[in-house]
Amino acid sequence: MGISDDAVEIRARGWRTLAALHGIIEAELERALASSAGLSVVEYTVLDALSRQDGWHMRMQQLARATALSPSATTRLVTRLEDRGLLTRILCLDDRRGIYTELTPAGRTLYEKAHPIHDEALERTLGEAITQPELAPVVHALQGSPALT
Repeated sequence: MGISDDAVEIRARGWRTLAALHGIIEAELERALASSAGLSVVEYTVLDALSRQDGWHMRMQQLARATALSPSATTRLVTRLEDRGLLTRILCLDDRRGIYTELTPAGRTLYEKAHPIHDEALERTLGEAITQPELAPVVHALQGSPALT
């Protein structure tokens, strides 16, 4: 195996480790949010993105980028959350094609309930993952701390 082959394998191993950690975190967040707040991770992500707007709204395109969803998946998700009374859509007055969305009071209340659940589950899962030698370097990188070698 040449030097370039080694570099490729190192990157591939890093990617597999990151994907494994992501899967572990997402599974725990799904479990915690669903059982305690009745939300999926992606629903929580929408509420979280909108909560950061300080009472303002967000274009659907911005929300799609913030949640890493396609525009059509974002529209379906926003419709589901709107049907639950958690979001509302607003037509842009300057551009009739533009649609904004924002949290309703019920959406903000649910987000405020779910936020500590999310953070606790994330902290707990990262705390468990850091004890696994193959995951520890990625956890350290996420936490902004130097990896122990």
